[in-house]
Amino acid sequence: MYEYHQALKELIDQIVATNELILPKAIDWMANTIVEDRIIHTFGTGHSHMIGLELFVRAGGLANVNAFLDSIVMTSEGARRSAEMERISGVSKVLWHQHKIEKDDLFIIISNSGRNAMPIEMAQRAKDNGNKVIAITSMKQSKKYPVRIEGQKKLYEIADLVLDNCVPPGDGMLEIGGELTGAASTISGCFLVNLISTEAMKIAVDHGVKIPLYFSQNIDGFDNDYLYNKYETRIKHL
Repeated sequence: MYEYHQALKELIDQIVATNELILPKAIDWMANTIVEDRIIHTFGTGHSHMIGLELFVRAGGLANVNAFLDSIVMTSEGARRSAEMERISGVSKVLWHQHKIEKDDLFIIISNSGRNAMPIEMAQRAKDNGNKVIAITSMKQSKKYPVRIEGQKKLYEIADLVLDNCVPPGDGMLEIGGELTGAASTISGCFLVNLISTEAMKIAVDHGVKIPLYFSQNIDGFDNDYLYNKYETRIKHL
């Protein structure tokens, strides 16, 4: 038995049990967003952006997803640069105005620590705009350390719904050589967004909705042009 494998299986079960009361609400919100043909906006910085990317233009995934993929939130232009940028107050305002956001759209904001300025301020901006906000965060980590900017609330204190990824502080599940390792926040976050989106699709189908799903571009006989054309004016990175 591989230690990481065992730890991950236990974590997945823990996530479902811990979020037992919250998951149905998150699923229902996403289902309504699909039924009403609204946009699901995903936002995360650093490695957290990969969880939002998991839902974006994914083969077999929803087409009504707008991931904030601006280089400023990612590590592609410098890991240390990215780490510093997510702590700067006011940057989220710049990013917000580069996207087409309507008040009935849904936000999923991912931050393992929930303490940095950019995801916190993006969540607050969405709330002020009238959007529903689902946060994916580690409650243990977030509650252990202070917010980066004095006077701000943490992400879990702002969001309408909070999905706990159940990852321990430091993001590692294993101890090897006396050090914490075996990161789990990306896998746990991707698990959560896939869980709520697939369950939401079932509800949408029950409402008679044809789900806007992308086909794999590596399977002959299918194309996604209809969906690209439908959403290109509403989703920035198409």
